[in-house]
Amino acid sequence: MDMTHLHAIELRLSHERDRLARAKTAKEREMRAVWVRGIEKELANERKFLGLDEPSASLDEILSDDDLLRELGG
Repeated sequence: MDMTHLHAIELRLSHERDRLARAKTAKEREMRAVWVRGIEKELANERKFLGLDEPSASLDEILSDDDLLRELGG
């Protein structure tokens, strides 16, 4: 399954959330919050389209850097 578009949306959302966090004015925060909500909706629709209604991994399932190194034998 090609998930290139999904990953592009996730990256775009991450960048826009960062821009929202760094917004200087109330007007900019309001505008960026609208954009974030739009991208979140687009992401949800893409996940549904791909049959990925549930997140791919919960925070409990994500390995730390140290755990990953151990798993890789490093």
